[in-house]
Amino acid sequence: MAVLNIPDLQKQITDPKEIRNFLEARGVWFDQWETPAELAEEADQETVLAAYAHVLKPFMEKNGYQTADVININSHTPNYEAVRNKFLSEHQHTEDEVRFFVDGQGYFWFNLDNGKDPIFNVLCQAGDLISVPANTRHWFDAGKENPSVKAIRIFIDQSGWVPHYTESGIDQKYNPA
Repeated sequence: MAVLNIPDLQKQITDPKEIRNFLEARGVWFDQWETPAELAEEADQETVLAAYAHVLKPFMEKNGYQTADVININSHTPNYEAVRNKFLSEHQHTEDEVRFFVDGQGYFWFNLDNGKDPIFNVLCQAGDLISVPANTRHWFDAGKENPSVKAIRIFIDQSGWVPHYTESGIDQKYNPA
């Protein structure tokens, strides 16, 4: 179950409907799907995609998505610190970044840079589906210790996966040392 945090206001929202409303008012799409598949920590991409093909395929067809893959980060991930640091830097994509968490958890941080919303994050966990709109400033944290994220990444075009780093430095204020 997701948790929305607004650190500068010391506010936390745990009600899924409130989280959905908060995010949708800011253009971020959020939903929750069932995650009944029991997947091994080392489950490969094909196994994960096959386990959720029944919901993934109709969703992709309805929304024009062409490709999906799986990100699987855990305590055995080689060079985890380098992988984590890549995601921790504020960046944007040229298309929506859609993630369906099938296991584990991670924080999506948002800097809407609209002058009215403070920086906030959403702790996404198994069952959470989030779509970060194209050109939205954000970063992701799988955690400093004992990372565990298994998520399906969905895009229209693989070129949309390329992060464009903002180098604003704002992420450093919120990332743990």
